[in-house]
Amino acid sequence: MDRVADHKSAQDFLYPSLAPFDQRMMDVGDGHKIYVEQCGDPEGVPVVVLHGGPGGGCSPAMRRFFDPEGYRIILFDQRGCGRSRPHASIEANTTWHLVADIEQIREALGIERWVVFGGSWGATLGLVYAQAHPDRVAYLVLRGVFLMMQEELDWFYGGGAGKFFPENWRRFTGLLPEDERDNVIDAFGRRLFGPDRAVQTRFARAWASWENALAAMSHDGPGHDSPPDYARAFARLENHYFRHLGWLERDGRILEDMPLISHIPGTVVQGRYDMICPPASAWKLTERWSRGELRMVSMAGHALTEPGITSELVRVTDSVLRTAGRLGF
Repeated sequence: MDRVADHKSAQDFLYPSLAPFDQRMMDVGDGHKIYVEQCGDPEGVPVVVLHGGPGGGCSPAMRRFFDPEGYRIILFDQRGCGRSRPHASIEANTTWHLVADIEQIREALGIERWVVFGGSWGATLGLVYAQAHPDRVAYLVLRGVFLMMQEELDWFYGGGAGKFFPENWRRFTGLLPEDERDNVIDAFGRRLFGPDRAVQTRFARAWASWENALAAMSHDGPGHDSPPDYARAFARLENHYFRHLGWLERDGRILEDMPLISHIPGTVVQGRYDMICPPASAWKLTERWSRGELRMVSMAGHALTEPGITSELVRVTDSVLRTAGRLGF
């Protein structure tokens, strides 16, 4: 399905750049204010975009996966990252706070039901939100599925992915004393939340670089260095969420609760060679989701910017728009 993308860049498949018609800072309580924007057609099919991380923030490119003449596109920066404030804060910052924030955005914008679009951690959050508010979700578009399970964290932070990228794994874990490398998440957490801001930043950039290095098939080498402020929010929030397994009551909760959203249609776009969120999770998810379709992109990894991933996601959002009437819009 991705042969069309072989000799094109991701940019070739996106809609043209567009500016928001609405931007606001929304007070969601607990001392947090989150950035929210709207683009496209104010009367169009509403879609909320859930960025990855946690802590990744949204970007202008995320607006371009949707036909602006048919969609009302809502993006926001989750607590603690992007333009939301306070920056890099983990106070009152859990999965359930984010689910409540999504509902507050929906109510503030006067939206009854919407399409939910999310990748990686955004897919996790989209599924948890849908299971908590199944009457508010008309369709799920998910990419690079992550289910917040221990086996997934063990793969990425316990040496599984490191067997494919041993040089990057050594660079990442080499910052730690040998006797702390059996629990990388906790060991990094002690530095990311320690008293020394310079140490926080050093370990945050290493954390982000490990993930960047494995995101796209087209990249083979050390991950690029993220700007310090971005890396600090990204690493601290990811580490905070992963140490608490997303505040889900039990391992595998999302899979177990799929009957709650069995009536909601959706499409999962998954890179066959995704080293960050391997395809097994997407496979397990759609095996339990009667109305969920898995589209495996054969020559793609994890990144939203992979041409095969981009082209397939735009194909899905165009298809959803064509069937908007059947979805109740």
